[in-house]
Amino acid sequence: MRLEECPIRAALDVISGKWKPVILYHLMKGKKRFSELQKLMPDTAQKILTQQLRELEQDGVVVRRVFPGGRPRVEYSFSAKGESLLPVLWELCKWAKANRLVTGT
Repeated sequence: MRLEECPIRAALDVISGKWKPVILYHLMKGKKRFSELQKLMPDTAQKILTQQLRELEQDGVVVRRVFPGGRPRVEYSFSAKGESLLPVLWELCKWAKANRLVTGT
């Protein structure tokens, strides 16, 4: 099988990266403003967070909504395509907890 024919590889290409899984984890709990994501992910540089969010948006997993007004406000949430990924993400969370790969949960 060639690499481009592997469905798991294709899925991981969309959701992998140092911060994408963390972004998706926080969005699983509901819509988040950019500033909320920054606070939830203090070790992430603004430039990197922006880049990872743009990639998720380009891949159709995340929707970016800009609210008009004097001070720009941007909110991120799952797209329909992203919502179809939720069961997989929940299963990954359950698997990590069951195998004691995470602490404090």
